[in-house]
Amino acid sequence: MLSTSLQQLIAERIQREGAITFADYMRMALYEPGSGYYVSGPTRVGWQGDFYTSTDVTDFFAHCMGQQLHQLWLQLQRPVPFIVLEQGAGRGDLAQGVRKWAQQSVPDLFAALDYRIADIRTGQNATTSFAEMTHQTEPYSSAVDLSQQQAGQPSASPQPWPAGPAVLLSNELVDAFPVHIVEKRATKLYEVYVTLQQGQLCEVLHGPSSEVVECYLDTYKIPWHTFEDGWRAEINLDALCWMQQSAKLLLEPSSGTTPRHTRKKHGFLLTIDYGDKARALYTRDRRRGTLACYFQHQLTERPLLRPGQQDITAHVNFTALINEGRRQGLRLHTFTTQGQWLQTMGIYEELARVRGRDYAIIDTARASDQGQIALLRWYNVRQGVAALTDPAGMGNFKVLILKV
Repeated sequence: MLSTSLQQLIAERIQREGAITFADYMRMALYEPGSGYYVSGPTRVGWQGDFYTSTDVTDFFAHCMGQQLHQLWLQLQRPVPFIVLEQGAGRGDLAQGVRKWAQQSVPDLFAALDYRIADIRTGQNATTSFAEMTHQTEPYSSAVDLSQQQAGQPSASPQPWPAGPAVLLSNELVDAFPVHIVEKRATKLYEVYVTLQQGQLCEVLHGPSSEVVECYLDTYKIPWHTFEDGWRAEINLDALCWMQQSAKLLLEPSSGTTPRHTRKKHGFLLTIDYGDKARALYTRDRRRGTLACYFQHQLTERPLLRPGQQDITAHVNFTALINEGRRQGLRLHTFTTQGQWLQTMGIYEELARVRGRDYAIIDTARASDQGQIALLRWYNVRQGVAALTDPAGMGNFKVLILKV
């Protein structure tokens, strides 16, 4: 029987409407007000949560992001203020890490930096809520200015979205958007829905919920007709909406009285996530797709279990993001792996500097107690960098930068 209030809400919706798409189920499981995974309960991200991100592994990630933002600031001709909006910022760890690095390493950048953070706090379409938060339309008032705050203390007072060149930044955001799931049966694609059977949530196959879902794989020339029965794939339509909304923020004037001739027209969108180009993502070998669930750092494949208590995620189709960005007027600036990006941003040079500055005792007195402690700490630092750059792991995450 259903055991939680969120399960009951999902069941009541199914009883009213009939079977719901997996995307609708995932939206409720992750974002339902007061009950969804990302909007209720304890810490979700980090070593005390269910999963960790690059920011949790080592401070070097934030330092490399600072290096990247410095480069983009220079390409934008050093605007003041330099507006950065981090979407899906969570606890704000990346924001604080970037600001600390800029203050210590590039004071001019720090002085110009107007770093805003926004996070999802709504059960409605997450892509819409980001735009609403940015324009400060109630009840979405989560975009805050960190530049005037004490370390680690984001303001509770929202700031208006200003005019001027901007960078929209996100790390492991798009993978958390709700996805439709399709399954091949004979010569057709069916969509996965969620329904009730003997009081339990279960899957059922019906026809695609929209023409967009039905034609999505054909858009990217995926030869799904040749794949075996039971082959599945995820379709992230919210990612397209998010790209449309993000492009509007870069291309359109801010709300208020700003004259139309002061449109931004210069800026960047930078997003990092796991995923790939469409032809590498939707392959015969990925028979069950990429959908995954995380609960207390354990990978599971049962998305209907524990709704609201576990993360649900799917790999990102970067071809879709690039193509939609182009349709909205953005151009491709960079597409690479996280490992290569970190190397380009100087992560190994920083590692060498830290080794010489903080761990020289390893060379002069390794056998001493202090030397052994330093050796252990150095090992942990080095392992953190190795984890971020590992081509078989986080190093294979993708970095996409689009520009206006």
